Amino acid sequence: MLTQKDQKKIRSKLNSIYKKFLSKNDINSFKNEIIEIIRDFNKKNPKRKKNISEKTSLIICYGDSIYSNKKHSIKVFKTFFQKKLEKYFNTIHFLPFYPSSSDSGFSVKDHYKIENKIGNWSDIKKISKSNDIMADMVINHSSARGLWFRNFLKNKKPGKDYFLTVDSKFDTSKVIRPRDHKLLKRINIFNKKEYLWRTFSADQIDLDFKNPSLLLRFVKIMLYLIQNGVTVLRLDAIAYLWKESGTKCINLKQTHEIIKLFRIIINLLNVQSIIITETNLPEKENLSYFGKNDEANWIYNFSLPPLLIHAFLFENSSYLNKWSKNLPDTKYGNSYLNFIASHDGIGIRPTEGIFGKKTLNNFIKRLKKNGSKFSFRKVQNKSKKVYEANITVFDALKKSDYDLKGKFFLERYVSAHSIMISFEGIPALYLNSLFGKSNDEAKYIMTGNNRDINRYKWSYKNISKKLNNKNSKQSIFYKKISNLLRVRRKQKAFHPNASRHNINLGSKFFHLKE
Repeated sequence: MLTQKDQKKIRSKLNSIYKKFLSKNDINSFKNEIIEIIRDFNKKNPKRKKNISEKTSLIICYGDSIYSNKKHSIKVFKTFFQKKLEKYFNTIHFLPFYPSSSDSGFSVKDHYKIENKIGNWSDIKKISKSNDIMADMVINHSSARGLWFRNFLKNKKPGKDYFLTVDSKFDTSKVIRPRDHKLLKRINIFNKKEYLWRTFSADQIDLDFKNPSLLLRFVKIMLYLIQNGVTVLRLDAIAYLWKESGTKCINLKQTHEIIKLFRIIINLLNVQSIIITETNLPEKENLSYFGKNDEANWIYNFSLPPLLIHAFLFENSSYLNKWSKNLPDTKYGNSYLNFIASHDGIGIRPTEGIFGKKTLNNFIKRLKKNGSKFSFRKVQNKSKKVYEANITVFDALKKSDYDLKGKFFLERYVSAHSIMISFEGIPALYLNSLFGKSNDEAKYIMTGNNRDINRYKWSYKNISKKLNNKNSKQSIFYKKISNLLRVRRKQKAFHPNASRHNINLGSKFFHLKE
């Protein structure tokens, strides 16, 4: 039952976001719509709680990371998961499985559908009966080839007024960029010369959350996902959501208020769910998405991957030690999502304020020697900076200046994962890292997309055969990493909110006490 206090919370957030644009009556109208959506959801769904503990761990994959030509790939993954993964993982992050036009699923055409070759909502629901499912709300932008954008160009619903256009007076001089392509695209529709905003690519057009109907649409999408078995909601690229002329157009107050509204809404649902923000940013900005325990439940621990990899490549834990000592403990209900690898690259922005220029240059130089490609972003003086290193963890740690032949690559790899898995928070393993996958140079040559170097997909028959061979590289890595997860699951000291004490034993050691 929704109390008057709950309704006031929703109205207060809507007022914070839209008081410049809407009348009090309009705000009340949107508040009532949200309340009806929540009530309708709760009528259809019995109460379901979520238990977060030392047994909580997450596998990251695409819906077709493991495939067979005979079945929907999610069904194939389910079979593989039951045989090889369910002893170690209770949560599956399926990267975007929606119909998409580019960016490996992140240029979404329709959040209400699943790509045919991957499966259907029934497949997701079946897996969700025994495991938690994490999925993306690609909330900052939408496909230029989707229904919404086609309707936008025709001035039709849904899609009308959904996309962000600005005029020539909009001041973009301070905008923080995550990419190096041209930000604005000039268009001439409805007898007006305007510019479309494209934070990430020409195929990903930014959405305009100054339109409350769009916010309401994403509230409905959020509940639709939960209704279909998704209980961990990843807000992709959320930091860029709101834009104002003359500002950095990142981390603006309205963005935080929208996340707080989402948090209020999910707290009122019968099905307990979790919000995680994806904010590949410097440390202080990333931490801000916890709010006062009223925004994200989880945030990605973005500084951990580059610091961890650097420590092993240069046999120097001083940066990692200092960072860990200063990292705030989480509060109950919040958690860090710890990872080394993901479908993207190793973020460089999270090292800002931690690495000096010389340290960063040496780090990038070493990664390049190990086979890394690099993605860049534009900065305000029109120059470029490295945004991320595109390389698998296997190749990133394969050789160092102290081990030019890679004699101790396995030890580095396992040690790095042991730190990540034991660190305060929830461990997230990228599927390919579980098998020690090296750079997919063939795919990169075919597509020219830097990120494809770390997005290899396995045939079910091939990976099963390799894991059944105890001497194969994949089997060795799988056994080493899964054993670390087995140990974690047995120790209450590894609860995600267990206190973390950093013990400094010098630059050749990294020592944690939980």
